This record gives sequence, structure tokens and C-alpha cells, in this order.
Amino acid sequence: MQKEISIAPMLDWTDCHFRFFLRQICHHALLYTEMINEHAIVMGNKERILSFNTLEKPLVLQIGGSNPELMAQSASIAEEYGFQEININAGCPSERVQAGEFGASLMAKPELIAFCIEKMRAKTRLPITIKTRIALEGPGDGHKELNHFIQTISSVGCKKFIIHARKARLKGLSPKENREKMPLNYPLVYQIKEEFPNLQIIINGNITSFEEIDSHLEKTDGVMIGRYAYANPYFLALIDSKYYSDNHAIPTREEIIENMIPYLEDKLKQGIKLHAMTRHMMGLYYKQPRAKEFKKTIMTSDLNELKNFLKR
Repeated sequence: MQKEISIAPMLDWTDCHFRFFLRQICHHALLYTEMINEHAIVMGNKERILSFNTLEKPLVLQIGGSNPELMAQSASIAEEYGFQEININAGCPSERVQAGEFGASLMAKPELIAFCIEKMRAKTRLPITIKTRIALEGPGDGHKELNHFIQTISSVGCKKFIIHARKARLKGLSPKENREKMPLNYPLVYQIKEEFPNLQIIINGNITSFEEIDSHLEKTDGVMIGRYAYANPYFLALIDSKYYSDNHAIPTREEIIENMIPYLEDKLKQGIKLHAMTRHMMGLYYKQPRAKEFKKTIMTSDLNELKNFLKR
């Protein structure tokens, strides 16, 4: 089976503009939408929320929800819009998400997730996958809870689990603090792969180098890269050749900007503000000599300044 490299769904970050930008750098890594609520998918402006450029594929729709009927309807709509997979968020610890009865709070309700998946599979042929954490904060290492969680959900046909290798605390910590204060436990994810060899187990959590990716791939089926892909997107330029046997010429940073210009011009004509798009490009010169100049250019919200940057 092909080992999978993916970029994590990140609220307010992995929108269509960021995904289009990433596709100028990396062709094959699996991309995810931001988490989109089941109510928004079923009752909202579908074209605005779900439409995407075909260049963004392969692309997964991540859904936040726990209402079986709405999740089923969302699954059907996702297939209509051309997504490759549907992913259920069962790991986000933000209080806003908890209030909607989805995200990390669903780790305590694997039977409900399983029921949602049964309903969803009746409405779509797309694979249904789960992104979760090891467990909710509590005694022990979380192995018992995670094993039960995966057993329950895999029994209804879910074959792929993306595991952020931390526990989650639902009260008293922000999502950022959950990342910083809850310790990583990669060996537990490796153990889960040994216990469920027929499932696809993807590991996630503070992975920031090719050495780390290679090490994780020895023990799991894939690696999901999170915030580092946003901070240093050009890091992804080697993904295609290293993991997908695609040795196309790697674009320079300047070529990536040039490729983005027509996209930015087109979206400006549609009334989208420049900074809503270029803010995602801020890390292109991460730790490069021109990083400060590039960030200053991006902050001007003037497309001509970006073009002048290329000329300089």
C-alpha cells in the first residue's frame, strides 16, 4: 500500500486559497478542507462553502457533526461536489466545537460515531475516515480507550484512522495549550497499528522533518503534517519525489509566486480581498534571507508590490 503524506485540516488556515497555493509546491500530498459543520453543509450556501478548484485534488472534506441524519446528508453532498474522502473530526478540543457536540467530545461516544458512519455509508460510496486523538485526559496512557474506540468504529466499515498522538483536555486548555501541554505518545500509535494491522493508521502531531517522517513511516501507514506545513510550506517541495516517485522539476519560490499571480488577479475580480489569499503565502521564504522583505510585501495588500518583489 502507498504510504500517505497529508496536510492536516486547520481551522481558518486550510481554505481553498491555501490549498491552491500548496498545489504549486506539492502535487500528491493529500489535502483536507477546514472542518465544516454538518448544518452549514446541509443548510448553507453549498457553492460558497464546498466548491474548489480541481487542481486542489486529491482533497478530503472534513465534517464536524454528530447528528446521524445530517451527517448522512452531508456525505451525499460531499460526493456530489467531487471530494475524494469524507473525514469526521473527533479530535478538536476547542470549546466552540464541544458546544456543537462534535470534535474531541466524540471520543467518549464511539457508538454514536459508528451509527453516523452507518447512515453515511448508506448515502455515499466515498470512504469515511476519522481524525482523533489518543483519548480524553484521564488515568493511564489511553490505550484501552483508543483500542475500544477503534474496534467500535472499524466494525461498521471505517478503515482509516488519523491519530494525533496526544490526549485531549476538554476544559481549561485552549487548542494551542492542548498541543503545548499535553505530551506526545508516538509509541502508543505504533502499538495500535500492530493491534490493527488491516487498518490504515496515520500518525499526526508535531512532525517537522523528513527524518521524523521516515521514522514514523516505518511503523505506520502515513504521516499527517500540521502547522509546520503552514509555517514552512516550501518544505513540501520534496514530498512528490521522496514519497510518490514523481521527479518533476521543483519550482523555485519565485516561480511559485509567478504561478499564483493569475489566480490572485482572477479572485480579486470576484471581490475577494488580496490579504485573504496572500496571508497563506507568508511562510514561503521561511528562514530565507529575503523572508522579512517578502512578509513586508505581503502585508501591503497590493498585488503590484508582489509583482515588484519578483522583479527585484
